[in-house]
Amino acid sequence: MLPGNERQDVERGGKIIMPPSALEMLTRLSIEYPMIFKLTNRKTNRITHCGVLEFVADEGKVYLPHWMMANLVLEEGTVVQIESVSLPVATFSKFQPLSEDFLDITNPKAVLENCLRNFSCLTTGDVIAIKYNSKVYELCVLETKPGNAVIIIECDMNVEFAPPVGYKEEEHIPKNAGGNSGVSMDEDPAAIMPEPSGFVAFSGEGNRLDGKKKKLTSESESESQSSQARQSYVRGIPDYEWTVGTLRFIRNSRPPSAKEEIPTEPFEAFKGEGFTLRTAKSKN
Repeated sequence: MLPGNERQDVERGGKIIMPPSALEMLTRLSIEYPMIFKLTNRKTNRITHCGVLEFVADEGKVYLPHWMMANLVLEEGTVVQIESVSLPVATFSKFQPLSEDFLDITNPKAVLENCLRNFSCLTTGDVIAIKYNSKVYELCVLETKPGNAVIIIECDMNVEFAPPVGYKEEEHIPKNAGGNSGVSMDEDPAAIMPEPSGFVAFSGEGNRLDGKKKKLTSESESESQSSQARQSYVRGIPDYEWTVGTLRFIRNSRPPSAKEEIPTEPFEAFKGEGFTLRTAKSKN
């Protein structure tokens, strides 16, 4: 189906729409399921394979995805030969993206696995189109095992990716690389604290009076000493009652509460009591 006449469910996968008469003819024949068809353009000798989505097309017509018509070098109204075939189950496939934009996808294997659910088979040499985040990515099928055309329905298939066309590793920079320049959540904030400057207590060296060298410390002890020399990272506590346009100065010391106040008497000089070291003698 050419652009402008496409159905989204057809353009998303590798299946075609055939006329009802094809279903009547196929039911009379002893064919294997799922239905897999071989499409051939006699003029260019281009071959591909596909599944069937529905049998609702007009008689004498079939509807193909635009990327499949491009692989077969077909134009609208061109004659195409269709025959039912059986293919082996896929065990391995290798794809090559035609654009470096495919590298910006976080998990390409998961995206490809989800898009291949709309495909019934793969053919070596085909350029398939998958849609992700409102963008179409084209992938060339470089290799399939155990044959040049395989079924990918309910199979355990290993997938590999070749470098995109025109890709150079030293020149490619992901688009989201600039947003990840900060500290990752798994990194310890204390490790990025600056080294202490100025006076550092107990940072000198000691020498023995007998001239002998001191024993070397182990790596674990040296790492612990270096970590202690760094400034300790203290996480702040946010003010959840803060409002926009206000400044609040908070001091560490807080005024004593009414319960903590101890009543004090006014000071009077020389009001204390005196005692003598000698005991008073009793008078008989």
